[in-house]
Amino acid sequence: MAEQRKTARKANGNGKVKIAAMGDLHIQEDAQTSYRDLFGEISREADVLVLTGDLTNLGKPKEAELLAEDLRACSIPVVAVLGNHDYESGCVDQIAATLRQAGVYLLDGQATELMEVGFVGVKGFVGGFGPRMLGSFGEPAIKAMVAESVNEAMRLENAMRQVRAKRTLVVLHYAPIPETVTGEPPEIFPFLGSSRLAETIDRFKVSAVVHGHAHRGTFEGQTPGGAKVYNVAMHITKPTGRPYALLEI
Repeated sequence: MAEQRKTARKANGNGKVKIAAMGDLHIQEDAQTSYRDLFGEISREADVLVLTGDLTNLGKPKEAELLAEDLRACSIPVVAVLGNHDYESGCVDQIAATLRQAGVYLLDGQATELMEVGFVGVKGFVGGFGPRMLGSFGEPAIKAMVAESVNEAMRLENAMRQVRAKRTLVVLHYAPIPETVTGEPPEIFPFLGSSRLAETIDRFKVSAVVHGHAHRGTFEGQTPGGAKVYNVAMHITKPTGRPYALLEI
């Protein structure tokens, strides 16, 4: 099945690739929720499935194994990044290995090309937005947070430079703009993403950006440079009326 998912279909007659995108599945160890039927549905509706992090609830290897089992119902390529929940238990290497063994294109500062579309992915990090973005000043702990945010933006830039395709989808967990986290309490905006990601994105020509993390945010916005940004967390209301968004690129 993993090999089967690696073989992408040809683009639609209009040359567009249909991408289903969603995030924040939060798979739990008790396996009370199965995504098998949903993945089967997505396989009929789209050419590629993109998952924007928080794939597991507590970052436990068993949760990743359950997701990998459900992904057997998905017959199209799967591209993903990890989210903060996937790091919770200190087992991120095991989670990544399990998903890659299941055929997932798991991106962490890399790019891959499917159906002449470049997919670029990093987790991203916190830091806030615009002129109120956290600066590298004061205590070492603050400086360490800012350094991590800058590092994720630099890794995104390095990955973007690998892309040769004319169409590019940026896959994040954290938000690059405040518009798509609007709906969350303003007090937690700095913990939902960082404008440093948008600054990097706007140095390149991208077709769209997807992210998750902000469960009570807003579906659509754009970077200062005009790149379309979509919050595809499962809890967000989408035009499809389904837990996933459908984008044509």
